[in-house]
Amino acid sequence: MDWHEFPILAGTVSTLLFVVSYMPMLVKAFRTRDLESYSLGNLAIANVGNGVHSIYVFSLPPGPIWVLHSFYVVSTAVMLVWHRLYAGRKASQPRPEEPLGCRA
Repeated sequence: MDWHEFPILAGTVSTLLFVVSYMPMLVKAFRTRDLESYSLGNLAIANVGNGVHSIYVFSLPPGPIWVLHSFYVVSTAVMLVWHRLYAGRKASQPRPEEPLGCRA
């Protein structure tokens, strides 16, 4: 492997690690609808920051950073929407016999 390929490999590995580390939070928020521990202000600022940072990221050549940033943009936007929909309401746990994603 040429040493010039290491940054792409490192970017790919770090992107996969970040996505894998973030998924449990997203799944838990989706399943329980409990977003009380998330700050609305933090989620709003993170979304504004993502919008501004997108100008920089998407000016770079396509690569792992595009995937990582796109995932972060989508996941923080989803968390903000869920926070607005579910924060302040009683969190619910899905019943054991209820398959994931079959809630009304």
